[in-house]
Amino acid sequence: MTRVAAIDCGTNSIRLLVADADPATGELTELDRRMTIVRLGQGVDRTGRLAPEALERTFAACREYAEVIRDLKAERTRFVATSASRDAENREEFVRGVVEILGVEPEVISGDQEAEFSFTGATRELAGRSDLDRPFLVVDIGGGSTEFVVGEEHVRAARSVDVGCVRMTERHLVHQGTVSDPPAPERIAAIRADVQAALDLAEQSVPLREARTLVGLAGSVTTVAAIALELPEYDSAAIHHSRIPLEKVREVTARLLTATHEQRAAIPVLHPGRVDVIGAGALVLQCVMERTGAAEVVVSEHDILDGIAWSIA
Repeated sequence: MTRVAAIDCGTNSIRLLVADADPATGELTELDRRMTIVRLGQGVDRTGRLAPEALERTFAACREYAEVIRDLKAERTRFVATSASRDAENREEFVRGVVEILGVEPEVISGDQEAEFSFTGATRELAGRSDLDRPFLVVDIGGGSTEFVVGEEHVRAARSVDVGCVRMTERHLVHQGTVSDPPAPERIAAIRADVQAALDLAEQSVPLREARTLVGLAGSVTTVAAIALELPEYDSAAIHHSRIPLEKVREVTARLLTATHEQRAAIPVLHPGRVDVIGAGALVLQCVMERTGAAEVVVSEHDILDGIAWSIA
């Protein structure tokens, strides 16, 4: 048994998992799992740089996580950084800050590595399920990018494309510094066009339509599931491995894209940090389901973070 700490720093959020991993039994016993919206990718698509205030929000979360890791006496820590820090000109400033706070260097991984971790984290528990057909298509909708992975027990093909809830919101829904509320039809059409182009790109290397079970990961997907399930508050246990039909995803997406900021903020399961970007994230999910012909999405709360934990166990 090894006590590990895994940190996943994406475009919109940073997350920590401290767990005891037993490679012999394949069990990961969670001790602490937390998420902080830091918007590290704020403005990166436009400026190519990490904003000073975004860096400070991220470093503040790192200080909190460092304390948890010390208190729980994790033996090994791995910090994985994804899309935003991969793209930024001033990523060295980000690296220095993380090393000073946590004592480990963030690994700016490739999209393919990101996909591998996501697949492992999402499907390790599903391997023994007789009610789910293979191959799996794991779709991880992040803030800056979306990863597609097809495989059975192991990854067969993977591709990362640059569409995510933050990137699509900033590119198409922000006008004069504020998010359109609700967005005009032509702005929604522009997001859809970007997602369709990204799906064309993904299909060049990943057989999206061959998959028999779609597994959806990350905050946009879990939030859509929570709304579809009409939960009074966010409940990870109820969301994990829930199965949400395409028609329900369409209903939720339409609701989010026709709502005002205040109406979205009033949804009890919606994290305040996702209020402005959830519409774009839901639309990405809907487009993926329509392209692949998936009748439903199996929602997983276990994702890249769990994959990172297993990689150091």
